[in-house]
Amino acid sequence: MLSKAKIKYLNSLKNNKGRTKSGCFMVEGDKMVEDILQSNLIITELYAQNHWLEELGVSDKNKIGRIVEINSGEMKKVSNLISPHNVIAVVKIPEPDHDTNPPANNLSLALDRIQDPGNLGTIIRTAAWFGIENVYCSNDSVDVYNPKVVQSTMSALLKVNVRYTDLSSLMKWYIKNSLPVYGTFINGEDIFMGDLHSEGLILMGNESGGISSLLQESVTHRIAIPHYPASQDSRIESLNVASATAIVCAEFRRRT
Repeated sequence: MLSKAKIKYLNSLKNNKGRTKSGCFMVEGDKMVEDILQSNLIITELYAQNHWLEELGVSDKNKIGRIVEINSGEMKKVSNLISPHNVIAVVKIPEPDHDTNPPANNLSLALDRIQDPGNLGTIIRTAAWFGIENVYCSNDSVDVYNPKVVQSTMSALLKVNVRYTDLSSLMKWYIKNSLPVYGTFINGEDIFMGDLHSEGLILMGNESGGISSLLQESVTHRIAIPHYPASQDSRIESLNVASATAIVCAEFRRRT
């Protein structure tokens, strides 16, 4: 049974203040928790319904700090979902990677002020699909451990390194090392026609404001996803940033 204090604690993990204070984040869903159990992440507490716990092996139980059986009614009190799953895990936030040198021999993503949790989660999932191992977020982007971000990644968070950093310094590092920095713009060069490289950085901008003016100065290759037919004005201003990221990553991988 969940105490009022424990319900309050679990619900606090839904906001950044609570996660920062506890050093933990929440993961919901059978498949995602099973994936966490097979990773190097530490589950400090696990809350699950009886039928789910009965299927949990001894070796997996030994990986978990504390296991609590709860019923469906209690699950609804702490779940972030309209239709809760069978299990919730409280996972320790891993120590940040302080490696300041980005990988120079592959393709990475940079995200400027992404605010929507669903967008960030979908972008991380897209990066994992296309084998992009590193995603760099501006410090004012949405928290990667926001429950909606975690849920949207569908476990891709375990396959992608997500770092928060000063993007201006990051882009200057790429330029200093003679590596291309691609940025998406409405008036850029048609991505399906221009030269693309297998190494470098792809910068995607904020949902409503695009790439900030400060970062635009460090973009070496301005690219665009053309609308069709090209002879007519588009009926919409832009693509959703997660959709645009998927198209850009697919084209880079197709060509390189």
